[in-house]
Amino acid sequence: MSIQLNHTIVWCTNKPKSASFLTDILGLPEPKPFGPFLVVELSNGISLDFKEKEGPITSQHYAFLIGEDDFDHVFSRIRALGIEYWADPGKQLPEAINHGYGGRGMYFEDPNGHLLEVITRPYGSGS
Repeated sequence: MSIQLNHTIVWCTNKPKSASFLTDILGLPEPKPFGPFLVVELSNGISLDFKEKEGPITSQHYAFLIGEDDFDHVFSRIRALGIEYWADPGKQLPEAINHGYGGRGMYFEDPNGHLLEVITRPYGSGS
């Protein structure tokens, strides 16, 4: 049996704002509407399906494995927009990146408070 993650719903208060934030920061194609969702397609076939809801949004964590060159572009966009970022998920190391497993990584929040992470090496790889 082959089991793969296909999509997940990202709850938000404003799906165009939230989906565009992600595509702009990560340099992805524009989100596409599908029923009540605004869909962001990732290069590995997984989609993030943005759906609006009323009331508080529970913060979730989404981590993206990206290339070294992509990291440079993402990092430049984050700094140019003045977005806060941290080297750790507890947000104790502000304005820093980490170098886990010989790569680079950082955390930042989207407009709904979801904690986004970009890393260039998967956890547990290399040294």
